[in-house]
Amino acid sequence: MSYNIPDHLKGLNDNEVAASQKKYGYNRIDTAHKNTGLELLLNILKEPMLILLFAISAIYLMTGDYGEAFFMFVAIVAVSAISLYQDTRSKKALEALEKLNEPLSTVIRNAQVVEIPTNEIAIGDLSITEEGKMINADGKIVHSNDFSVNEASLTGESLSVFKSSEIEDNKVYSGTLAVSGLAVFEVEKIGAETQLGKIGRSIQDIKEERSPLQIQITKFVKWMAVAGIIVFLMVWIFSYIQTDNVIESLLVGLTMAMSVLPEEIPVAFTTFMALGAWKLMREGIIVKRSSIVETLGSTTVICTDKTGTITENTMHLKHLYDYQSDKIFDEKDFGDTTLSKLIDYAMWSSEPVPFDPMEKTLHKVYEQTQKNDARKDYRMFHEYPLDGKPPMMTHLFENKERHRIIAAKGAPEAILDVSMLLESEKSDVRKLIKSFGQQGFRVLGVAKSNFEGDDLPREQQQFRFDFLGLVVFYDPPKKGIQDVFQHIYDAGIKVKVITGDNTDTTKSIAAQAGIVNTAEAVEGKEIMEYSEEQLLQEVEEKVLFTRMFPDAKLAVVNALKKKGEVVAMLGDGVNDGPALKTAHIGVAMGSKGTEIAKAAAALVITNDDLDRLIIGIASGRRIYANIKKAIQYIISIHIPIILTVSLPLFLGWIFPQIFTPVHVIFFELVMGPTCSIVYENEPMEKDTMLQKPRRMADTFLNWKELAVSIVQGLVITAGVLFAYQWVVQNGGSEEKTRAMVFTTLIFANILLSLTNRSFHYSLFESFKNKNILFAVVSGSVIIMLFAILYIEPLGKFFHLSGLNAGELGIAASIAAISVLWFEVYKWVKRLRQNDTETSGLHSLESYIK
Repeated sequence: MSYNIPDHLKGLNDNEVAASQKKYGYNRIDTAHKNTGLELLLNILKEPMLILLFAISAIYLMTGDYGEAFFMFVAIVAVSAISLYQDTRSKKALEALEKLNEPLSTVIRNAQVVEIPTNEIAIGDLSITEEGKMINADGKIVHSNDFSVNEASLTGESLSVFKSSEIEDNKVYSGTLAVSGLAVFEVEKIGAETQLGKIGRSIQDIKEERSPLQIQITKFVKWMAVAGIIVFLMVWIFSYIQTDNVIESLLVGLTMAMSVLPEEIPVAFTTFMALGAWKLMREGIIVKRSSIVETLGSTTVICTDKTGTITENTMHLKHLYDYQSDKIFDEKDFGDTTLSKLIDYAMWSSEPVPFDPMEKTLHKVYEQTQKNDARKDYRMFHEYPLDGKPPMMTHLFENKERHRIIAAKGAPEAILDVSMLLESEKSDVRKLIKSFGQQGFRVLGVAKSNFEGDDLPREQQQFRFDFLGLVVFYDPPKKGIQDVFQHIYDAGIKVKVITGDNTDTTKSIAAQAGIVNTAEAVEGKEIMEYSEEQLLQEVEEKVLFTRMFPDAKLAVVNALKKKGEVVAMLGDGVNDGPALKTAHIGVAMGSKGTEIAKAAAALVITNDDLDRLIIGIASGRRIYANIKKAIQYIISIHIPIILTVSLPLFLGWIFPQIFTPVHVIFFELVMGPTCSIVYENEPMEKDTMLQKPRRMADTFLNWKELAVSIVQGLVITAGVLFAYQWVVQNGGSEEKTRAMVFTTLIFANILLSLTNRSFHYSLFESFKNKNILFAVVSGSVIIMLFAILYIEPLGKFFHLSGLNAGELGIAASIAAISVLWFEVYKWVKRLRQNDTETSGLHSLESYIK
């Protein structure tokens, strides 16, 4: 971006910057406390599972079982290391996101305009701010160009305020937003010394709202924790009645509590969300809150802008219509002298330092076609910013001789309304506008006025304008955008186009982009006149919303939310802020998006490519599916552990303490990584983006899914207890029985983790989804099992004996039968689904006939 900055504004040099930063520090507000490594470790040591391990270790020390006590301490270190690794991994991912989210600021240094990280702004810097950008320090305006600012973040006043160096109110403040124009201000306060910094702590302390899934999982874990306490007390009392030994009974009870506690679940959730956000960052999607990743997968409606999202935002000037000659000129004829006045006033009605692609194009065409460049001779002394429904803008320039130029441009309807034309003449122009619009062109009207006095009208519409003609731009749909929308429709997601452009242009571009149901459209002014019932019906039926302004956009988003939709709103302008903030998922464009849009949005697409949002939605669905798989796996494998610990005791079997804390903690060390590391790495199943979005209000496990997991756990329990009785009936010792039960459960655990990779596709189909971590974790567990079985010191420590090949085969067979029946269940389920789909297709064919 090039700026026409006065030559006398040089800014600080490098030495002055260094001296300022040394004296006053950096532009940051360090109010949020960040946990150190030691604090993270202390927080981990407060976890219920580790408290249980400490209690068991203490009991072993009291009873003189030093080997078991040492193993428990090793387990404490191992569990802490895994948790610390997960927390650190999540923390680093979130810190990387936070760093990427930090905006850049534009300053003048060494007489050059440069962009720097916002935290490097120094007192004395000359900072440049412009339309749509957030102001990042407090300061005094030294140069401005029709500059206005919204200070609602500090004052609560929603109306923008015009400011300049020439008036008393010449201060700008960090956290406020530039609404129009441009300003250069000298930085006077930074960081905690700014107005925002003084109230920064209260802002930093606002807690992030938890997602529905987060709330549901927390409730589930609390419920399981309460169940663990109740079962612990029952087992402790029951064991004490039988043995009359408080310490031994307490040990049995604590073993039971360990088997019930699902501490893997919250760790898994945090890991999935943080790493999901980090992976999206690598795809060019900056996620501001990690919990939004889960919400992405629930998206049911995408509300998208047209310009720059569906189209390339190139704004190529295709035609010029000169009203005086009543001729349409193609681009090869733009040098015709007939067009001189139209091109002249189209440029003067643009910003002197253009931001908008259309205005940049008009400046460029002016340079190429006009012999004398008069831009340096004229100074803009007043501007009427873009306003009205439909909108227009007017600029007033004056040179040293007091010769004035008053130029206006805007929506053709707005310019026609203020022009001194007969109604019949306006009607002819409107036909032309409609014809251009139907071809997908973007059309602006241009007009001029004369006014000699200093008592300017309050509103630009009060000038008497002469209509000069039309400037006609073509902004073609992006390449491949049809495929993007097809992916959206395949995923069962609706599309709504919300744009400030006119109806005809929007219809044409939407049809070219592959958007369906574009025959009808509704305009913003109609939206505001609807009753609530009418509005709910319109947002359900209509796809195109044109001539939209902030209040109308907000009304559409709120109506869609009221209909139960999960709304992703794409926007890039100042006017999109309210709708972005209100939507479930506000999506800002990284390249062309304004700072206010990025501040209001929940995620930012760095390259403005709508296809990135599809990747984000797919990632959200993958993460949600994998969280469910991980939790169902945890539920299923916890059931046989719980029942194998408790049933022999309650049923009075010969070996009531078949598992001790040593065995349970071994299972916990196996389950933790499987749940939170292996399943997190699981790829998306092949038909995930061909399914309808899930309802966000749904519980993460419905009763049917929960029942499936419970049945899986009960069948594995039956297999494990069968192995127990088989050894006992064949005269096996306690060590042999424990070895058989332990081995069967380990094999079942490995097979369960594999078969639960998909609750639809077969185990063999799932192998096509490469996940090396399954092989690594499963291989490591088998090696450890064999070490325990066949290395004598380890076998003695775990109180079990080795198994021969036949016994090992029986354990593997029992585990396979206990788990792989689920493959038959999935096969039958697929057959029924195929029959239903075939039947539905036949019914549809009969209906059509």
